[in-house]
Amino acid sequence: MSQWLPNRRRFLIWAGSVAGACIVLAVAAAVILLFVPQFWHAQAEARQVTIARGMNLAQIARLLKEEGIVTDSRVFLLATKLLRAEARLKAGRYRLSPRLSHFRIVDLLRKGRVTAEWVSIPEGAESWTVASILARTLEVDSAAFIALTRDTSLLRELAVDASSLEGYLYPSTYQFYWGAAPEVVIRTMVREFWRQMGDSVQAGAQAMGMTLHQVVTLASIIEGEVMLDAERPLISAVYHNRLRLRMPLQADPTIQYLVPGRGRRLLKRDLAVDSPYNTYLYPGLPPGPVNNPGMASIVAALHPAPVDYLYLVARGDGGHVFSRTLREHLRAKERFDQVRRQVQAAQRQR
Repeated sequence: MSQWLPNRRRFLIWAGSVAGACIVLAVAAAVILLFVPQFWHAQAEARQVTIARGMNLAQIARLLKEEGIVTDSRVFLLATKLLRAEARLKAGRYRLSPRLSHFRIVDLLRKGRVTAEWVSIPEGAESWTVASILARTLEVDSAAFIALTRDTSLLRELAVDASSLEGYLYPSTYQFYWGAAPEVVIRTMVREFWRQMGDSVQAGAQAMGMTLHQVVTLASIIEGEVMLDAERPLISAVYHNRLRLRMPLQADPTIQYLVPGRGRRLLKRDLAVDSPYNTYLYPGLPPGPVNNPGMASIVAALHPAPVDYLYLVARGDGGHVFSRTLREHLRAKERFDQVRRQVQAAQRQR
């Protein structure tokens, strides 16, 4: 009995040492798995991963495993629980490296460190087109975006004296974060508009006896018509001449702004739509812009070519035929209609 006690004591000491070593190894393994970058991962290049709105923790873990960002989804779940971030991971588009530690990945998702995206808004895009681009590229709420473009308090705050922000969402290439708030995007675009409208533009409008709003409205019509840059001053001249003579502008872009099915050929019944934007029925400029013009069209609106053209008609190749008299215009229109009939006949024969 006396010999057994020392042996038992030695066994307990040995067992305790083994258990302690196991705990140390377990803690070391946990530290490596959770805190140490996954340097053993074969893939080092960062990749884009989108955490969709409404995804639960298990779905996020599975997605990261499928995308090769984490080697073991269970370790990711453990890291999430240790950081108490189970319900705090944010949706968004992230650029993640497979060699980040699990803790670092959880931390990025918890803080919503989404990637910045470059978004190009083309010249002449209408507000609904801008909203569609933002929804597709950034998942911005398009309905909320459109509602804000008509928000009177926001319009006042942004110093836009109009009924909507149509014309004031400056077309350019911007960098926004995925899922950006619609108001953030709008403020950025309108701030860029005012940056572009320097003293020279506003002085130019005043010299022509026009408000800036009228200049932007005319520029939007020019933008809607033009396909060849060289024609901008000529198109501007046509409309300036018509305004001076108090002739209806008869500008197709203002009708296209009214009718559904944007981009289709206008019909006679479209020209009868009763709206102050219908420049076939109502003389003068419409109440506001019909798209968001770029600087080239704004400059053209301020500097029309010194010509006395009153009419323009498409030529069929992107350009226009300009005329001084109605007779010249009707002849040019007949030539274009003939070309169009020939093209349609050739298409039917295919």
